[in-house]
Amino acid sequence: MLYQLRIASGLKQAELADLLGEPQSFVSKMESGERRLDLVELKTILATLNSNLTDFVAELEARISRI
Repeated sequence: MLYQLRIASGLKQAELADLLGEPQSFVSKMESGERRLDLVELKTILATLNSNLTDFVAELEARISRI
């Protein structure tokens, strides 16, 4: 879902990483699931991608319930 939000925002991994003050590998690992995020990190990332935690969690729960 984070990958989809980044793409919809028109950002490359390196661009998002720059906005977050993180290396590009941080974004790569987060998108692949190799790196877990705490809620503070997730909230910051979502804000950078013009989204919010409430909408993200609602979509995540909707996707999980379809599995």
